[in-house]
Amino acid sequence: MEGTMIWFNPAKQHGFVRTDEGERLRVDEAGFEAGHVLGDGCRGTRVSFDRSFVELEEARAVNVTVLPLWAARRARTRGRR
Repeated sequence: MEGTMIWFNPAKQHGFVRTDEGERLRVDEAGFEAGHVLGDGCRGTRVSFDRSFVELEEARAVNVTVLPLWAARRARTRGRR
């Protein structure tokens, strides 16, 4: 799946992702692929992830990776012809 980071707080080690379908998913620091943890200024960053249920709770984003900037730009310009 793909979506956009709503926010991530490194001090609290969690944040939220908005899927392209509009669903809001929690993401914990452990949900990021190695080397992809974001800081305070991540709002609007395009990410890819898997949707998972953790311990029978709400759905969460896991295996989160930052999409390359060129991929994010390309997705926004489709259909503008």
